[in-house]
Amino acid sequence: MSAIFNHTIIAAADPAESAQFYVDILEAEHTQSWGVFSNIMLDEGVMLQFATPPPTFDIQPVHMAFMCTDDHFDRAVALLDERGLDYWADPQRTRLHETNAEHDGRGVYFLDPSGMYLELITQPYL
Repeated sequence: MSAIFNHTIIAAADPAESAQFYVDILEAEHTQSWGVFSNIMLDEGVMLQFATPPPTFDIQPVHMAFMCTDDHFDRAVALLDERGLDYWADPQRTRLHETNAEHDGRGVYFLDPSGMYLELITQPYL
C-alpha cells in the first residue's frame, strides 16, 4: 500500500482570502487554524494550509486538480461566473469561459487569488 496524502501548504498573498476561496469553490470546511496557517479540510481528511511565504520568497504557481460531482462542477462554474472570474476549457488558456468534455467527464481551469492553477474535473484521467 502506498502512502496516503494528508496535507499541503499553499503559498498565499492573503491566507484567509485564499482559504475562503477554496472553501467556496471546493465546498470544503474551515478547520482549526494556528500560527501563520489558515486551514481547510477536504473529504477523507486532506487538509489544505494557506500561509504567506517569507518576504524573500516569491509565490510560484503550482497546478492542483480536484475531482467533484457533476452538480458540484455546475455550482463551481456558476460561482466563477457570478464573481466575474476567468476560467478556461484548456490549460493553455485559449478557450475563455468554456469548459471541456474530456476523459468521459467535464473539466475547467481557473486561478486562485494568489495565481495558483486550479482544475476541477468530474472524472479521473486514469
